[in-house]
Amino acid sequence: MIMHQAAIIRTPQAAVAVFGANGHTGRFVVTELLRRGLKPIAIGRSAGRLAEAGFAERGVECREAAIEDDAALDRALAEAAAVINCAGPFIETADAIVRAALRAGIHYLDVTAEQPSVQATFDRHGAAAGKAGIAVIPAMGFYGGLADLLVAALMDEWQNADTVEIRVALDSWLPTKGTRVTGEKNRTQRLAVSGGELRPVHQPPAEKAAVLPAPFGRQTFVELPFSEVPLIARHVRIRELHTFLSTTALRDVRDPSTPPPQAIDETGRSAQRFAVEVIITQGDLRRRLLAQGQDIYAVTAPIICEAVQRILSGDIRDTGAKPPAAIFDAGSFLQALGSNLLVETSET
Repeated sequence: MIMHQAAIIRTPQAAVAVFGANGHTGRFVVTELLRRGLKPIAIGRSAGRLAEAGFAERGVECREAAIEDDAALDRALAEAAAVINCAGPFIETADAIVRAALRAGIHYLDVTAEQPSVQATFDRHGAAAGKAGIAVIPAMGFYGGLADLLVAALMDEWQNADTVEIRVALDSWLPTKGTRVTGEKNRTQRLAVSGGELRPVHQPPAEKAAVLPAPFGRQTFVELPFSEVPLIARHVRIRELHTFLSTTALRDVRDPSTPPPQAIDETGRSAQRFAVEVIITQGDLRRRLLAQGQDIYAVTAPIICEAVQRILSGDIRDTGAKPPAAIFDAGSFLQALGSNLLVETSET
């Protein structure tokens, strides 16, 4: 088992705007930016809610802006080197904030799990981001970016794959308010890769079972792809790509009585455990990776903040509107996540 150790690379203090900073994930992101020696600017639609979050007491500047107000967004992003969008639904927020980032000439990242938002960001802003030489990276969180990096790291020298299967196991899913709102609005048909092309997931969706290490054991899964599909399909030649979510997690998130996450430690993390299994085949060869950690919302913070820190320090391979694995070296990125993510790989 490969247990990656945490490392913080100090860069000259730069301001990073966080839109939706007062939300559940946004607060984790602000805290992680501070831990890394960066200077967060907390941005939200309501000055009152920003004040309630206690940012000012921590020395964090707060700015109010609504996505409908271009001038307010421009003022909110002033002096920032990058902006992290934590405010969903992203199909409603991403376009305005990417446009503001382009006007300011700064990098943009978000944490969307929504396939339509990822595709729209690439389609609408790819040319402008490339011309400006800035990075525009949608889905740089647990859903989307993490799987993209895991697949790229596991493929290593392989240039293509026959099949990629991603299994996401959560021992519970206590959804935030933002997750519920996004789920209610994101009713579009989900896509997988079949026959080398993006196609709607077959209905009824496929189900399967697998055994994972404790605390999971035997799990049942249902095909339910997220934002990793348009990311991976954009830069990996692949015949079949399918993502499965554990039925335990699906039952939780679809149950209106499931409560929101509850903190169990001083960092604000919940007790939730996750495992992401990736299986890739090429001919008779089979590679497998298992990544494990705690709290899908909390782990998004070190993922996206590592991305921002690498961009600001110049540790990137490209710019433009691209998937994470096209911008960063996947292997070293995952190593830098340290104890936030335990990774085990094998080949047969």
